[in-house]
Amino acid sequence: MNSSLMLRRFCCFNTATSSSLSSCSKKKSLVFLGSPQVSTTVLDALFNASTVPDSLFEVAAIVTQPPSRRDRGKKVMPSPVAQYALDRGFSSDLIFTPQKAGEDMFLSNLKALQPELCITAAYGNILPTKFLNIPPLGTVNIHPSLLPLYRGAAPVQRALQDGVKETGVSLAFTVRALDAGPVIACERLEADDQIKAPELLELLFFKGVQGASVN
Repeated sequence: MNSSLMLRRFCCFNTATSSSLSSCSKKKSLVFLGSPQVSTTVLDALFNASTVPDSLFEVAAIVTQPPSRRDRGKKVMPSPVAQYALDRGFSSDLIFTPQKAGEDMFLSNLKALQPELCITAAYGNILPTKFLNIPPLGTVNIHPSLLPLYRGAAPVQRALQDGVKETGVSLAFTVRALDAGPVIACERLEADDQIKAPELLELLFFKGVQGASVN
């Protein structure tokens, strides 16, 4: 079975998944990486999907940016993703906040969880080869553009500035080169002239995580 097909089956959020398969198999571990508020759209979908009776996976850990000063620098606060996870009752011990994703202690903790797959959505940190080699099914990024268009940072803002009539979201394997991995799936979306970047970004991430449910 090729890796793309394995990924699609693993990420299938459809409750029609064979109950006999899920009942005789231990749930697979998935690690989510994200940081800003918009990434919580993806995490919410993963949390909800992991709790359905026939789900084949569980969110084993969350990786996000370290706490930073907000509210005009007066308070050190967790990232929006970390705060959302805590509000959902997720264990703080399973929320990792490395300064860099290549830190030895972090990688050791990640390996101990034996994740089958990692999913990223606006994590904001470079993933080294040592990280990418850990999950057998790879690391998949939800990127809010129709790759290879608008690789890199701020793809939605750049697309709107260019006045595109169509945009979209891509699911692509993460490799060392920026947004250059094989594209697994993409979904196109007509670009509304009136839509603002934050609203479009949230919509694209929502469509991206739904795209992972394709059989």
